[in-house]
Order: sequence, then C-alpha cells, then structure tokens
Amino acid sequence: MALNMAPVIKSVELPGKVVLQYVEQGDVSGVPVLFLHAIADSWHAFERLLPHLPGYIHAIALTQRGHGDASRPEAGYRPRDFAADLLVFMDILQLEAAIIIGGSSGGIIARRFAIDHPERTLGLVLLGSPFTLKDKPGPQELWNSIISKMTDPVDPRMVREFAEDTLAQPVPQDFLEMLVQENLKVPARVWKATFKGLMEDDSSGELDKIRAPTLIIWGDRDAFLPLSDQKALTEAISCSQFVVYPGAGHAFYWEEPARVASDIVAFIEEIAD
Repeated sequence: MALNMAPVIKSVELPGKVVLQYVEQGDVSGVPVLFLHAIADSWHAFERLLPHLPGYIHAIALTQRGHGDASRPEAGYRPRDFAADLLVFMDILQLEAAIIIGGSSGGIIARRFAIDHPERTLGLVLLGSPFTLKDKPGPQELWNSIISKMTDPVDPRMVREFAEDTLAQPVPQDFLEMLVQENLKVPARVWKATFKGLMEDDSSGELDKIRAPTLIIWGDRDAFLPLSDQKALTEAISCSQFVVYPGAGHAFYWEEPARVASDIVAFIEEIAD
C-alpha cells in the first residue's frame, strides 16, 4: 500500500555547523532508501514519487548542502564532498547501509558513495544519470554561456528554461513552479561550484569497483543523455540492469513517478530475496 500522508520534514547538523534538511517516511525498521537530488534541486524533486512507495520502505530524501533550505557553506561542492556528507548523515541516523538513489547528477554522487563505501551500499539506482559530462558539448556550452557567468540574484527565466528542458511529458504546473522556486534558493556561487565539480568528475573510470546491484533507468526522449551514454554506464557496472522508458524525458521521475516507484520497489524486493 502506498503512503498518503505527507512526509515529515526534519533537519540534522553535520560537523562544521552544516545543517541539512530531509524528509522521512515509512517503517524505520524497513529497508533504508536514500534519495539524492540533482544540481539546484532539493528533496522536493522526489515529492511526487514518495507517496507511491509502500509503507514498509524506510524512505529518506535529503536536501544537500547549498541547496533548498540547507546551509550554504563556502566550500564542499564536489561529488566527493556531497558523498562525504551522506556518510556522516547515515552515521548520525544510525543507518548501517542503504539503497542509494540518485536523480540526474545526483547519480554521480550516489555512485561516488558506492565506490568509496561499498559496505554501506545495499543497492544503487541511477535515474537519468550520466556516464560522464566531460565528453558532452551541451553541458560545456551551458557552463561557458550561462553557469560560469551567473550572478545573484539568479535569473528566474534561466532557471525555468533549465527545468523545462528536462521534460518531455507534462507535469502539474504547481509542481514545476515549486521546483523553480527551490532552484532559485541556490546562490550563484553554489550553482557554479557544483556544476564545475560535476564537469570535472572522473568517477566513470572507477565504475568497475561498484559491487552493489544497480538499476539504471533512462527516458528515450532525454535531451541531455544519449543512449550510448547509458550503454557505457551499464557496461561499466557489472552488476547492473538497464530499463528504458519510451517517450520519457530526462526528469522522468517527475513525469512518471508511479512507474518509477514501482520499478524501485521491484528492484528492492529482488535484491532483498
């Protein structure tokens, strides 16, 4: 049975007085499942998906440093830094191990965690996540023309276009507006530092170290990631399975949350057997 109640918003303080916000739902004795959002998003990126998860799953969606209503320290915006935050977060919540789910660039953080902390990773789910950004002209052009030149206050029109470009199917307008407002909370310096860290990430060369069962999902109308990118990701992670959503865009977990939740649940039940 899916959950109809709103998730509970909580916060936790990491060393250095970095406060992260998160939501938690489901049976705390159930399988821990941690959701990591993409650049400029927050836990709200999974707001449409969470209600479709059954109550026996202990689901936690985290807002990472610099994003949403989390603290905005001056540094610490590389994938390794976000992954290090996740480890401390799990220690504070006393989670021995969890299934880590990353949406878009959140998948780069999720896989960094799986590489560095295999004993804490029960499984890995990559939702529209790139193999690498280093070889893609689109992100490089976005950096050169927009991100690297960002100043505060961040341009709402740019943020809206950035969000809309991830879609191939309609989502509720109020949900999209909420995402835009969450994106606008992120200062220009955090946009730049996070994007730069993602562009420089070299974990694609370490994917063969991942031992956790991995589910890779991709929408075939993704405007950012080609099929070849996802095939490279699947081939590099030996214990992975690949699922294609016909007609879905880059942010398909916004577009088809019930389907994504169903596939996540099936994956959890498969590796739990």
